[in-house]
Amino acid sequence: MQETVTVTQLNNRARNILANSPAVRDIWVNGEISNLTKASSGHYYFTLKDPGSEIRAAMFARSRMRIDFEPKNSMKVSAFGSVDIYVARGSYQFIVETMRPAGIGDLYLAFEALKKKLEAEGLFDQSRKRPLPRYPRRIGVVTSETGAVIHDIITTSASRFPADIYLAPSMVQGDGAAETIVRGIELLNRFGVDVIIVARGGGSLEDLWPFNEESVARAIAASETPVVSAVGHETDFTIADFVADLRAPTPTGAAALILRDRVETGRQISEDMARAGRALGKVIDAMRHRFQVADAKLSPQRAMSDLDMMGMTLDDLSSRADSALTGKVADMRRRFDVMDARLSPAAALDRMEIMRGRVESQFARLENLVVRGAESASSDLESVSGRLDSLNPRNVLARGYGMVTGRDGTAITSVDGLSVGETVTVTLRDGAAITEVKEVERNG
Repeated sequence: MQETVTVTQLNNRARNILANSPAVRDIWVNGEISNLTKASSGHYYFTLKDPGSEIRAAMFARSRMRIDFEPKNSMKVSAFGSVDIYVARGSYQFIVETMRPAGIGDLYLAFEALKKKLEAEGLFDQSRKRPLPRYPRRIGVVTSETGAVIHDIITTSASRFPADIYLAPSMVQGDGAAETIVRGIELLNRFGVDVIIVARGGGSLEDLWPFNEESVARAIAASETPVVSAVGHETDFTIADFVADLRAPTPTGAAALILRDRVETGRQISEDMARAGRALGKVIDAMRHRFQVADAKLSPQRAMSDLDMMGMTLDDLSSRADSALTGKVADMRRRFDVMDARLSPAAALDRMEIMRGRVESQFARLENLVVRGAESASSDLESVSGRLDSLNPRNVLARGYGMVTGRDGTAITSVDGLSVGETVTVTLRDGAAITEVKEVERNG
């Protein structure tokens, strides 16, 4: 009779076989690390692979203390340990006791080579990156139609400034994924959207590799629409991130970067309206002040006051001229009397003729000064009179305007000073009309 065993018994027998086989115990295995995760316990779980095969591996926290470097994805290592079976799951794995670096993975080398090539062509330059629209209305997304990425983007968009979301379904890993991503970017450009998100969730370097393909990078660079790259987690970087107009740390973060928060937008609009109101108030106050200044210049009382001041100035100039003339004549007479007492009659006559000539010359100069002063004052008076005449409200009224005054004679310059039923006086060129306000209507 054949023996019957349980699954647990079978897994334990397999484990014992492996434990007693020197071919799979205490050996060095060369491979490349991928799918690396670190548990909260401090244990490391990853895959060791080469071009032909792969095996699950684990390094427990106590073994991690034996190495002096941090394991990373795409790192080539030589790992020392033994093959074992995790009985609870029946999983075949390599338990690593220690490891040492053995070089950088082929994928990483290919990544660095393409990065240097495209950077040399200027595809990463900040000068070629375009700003995103402030309020996009149509957002295109290139990602898997079955994954959580599109769901997260739609959910985040719902709480922000409204926009329509258009999906161009594509593969996000595996053979042929790069071609579907390129087609999605080209389709959304033809369809016409405001911004494109190229996205997928996190994963290993192999999982994210389609976004490191040269064809995808060039499709992003050639896009007429701004492109946001949202591939992997915040610590993951792809060639698409460097070429895109903006890199988002996650797909959810891409929606948050593109669409503004509704509450923030409302607050910004309120602040803008308040600033506009304050600016308009300042303009109105400035215009009111200028109108009041112009109104004061057009006032008949102000015009008469300015005319009176100019008359006082003219009187002062005339008085100063008369005083200067009188003083000069008195001084000349005094000097003449002194000279007359000192000279003989004959010499006195000669000196008198000389002095007479000087006196006449002085009188001529004084007369000329008085005439010029009077002419200057007259010219100033005519200029002021001309300005006053141009500001004369009667002249303004003659052009078809009217001046509205209240019962107390105060000029009314705004509809704020009018009330329905109030009696006002409208002064025109050749008279005035007393009228009653039937309706008050404000401009605008």
